[in-house]
Amino acid sequence: MIEVVDIEEKLALFSESWQPKIVGQVNDTLVKLVKFTGDFVWHHHDHEDELFFVVHGKFTMKLRTGDVVVNAGQFVTIPHGVEHCPCAAEECSVMLLEPVTTLNTGNVRNERTLERLERL
Repeated sequence: MIEVVDIEEKLALFSESWQPKIVGQVNDTLVKLVKFTGDFVWHHHDHEDELFFVVHGKFTMKLRTGDVVVNAGQFVTIPHGVEHCPCAAEECSVMLLEPVTTLNTGNVRNERTLERLERL
């Protein structure tokens, strides 16, 4: 079935931070929406690259080689193996493009690890 996805409508369905929601899929890549507030956890992904597109707000992607700020309308791609830690001083809405195998906390397992994601 072909569906038009309204990003604003989907973002209005949840308020919690750091809990990505699946809103679409292209082949083996999931399209997710997530809200960032505060710091996440330092981690990396052994096999998956990730794309972070900022819908609203801005966030800092902390990297061991230097931080980058990503503003609304911009995206950053983090290659597999690169340790990173997203953080946002104020709530930020982000669209993620990630392979279906991507675990939100990568090589780290803790209270923020989500084994299964909600599909909106």
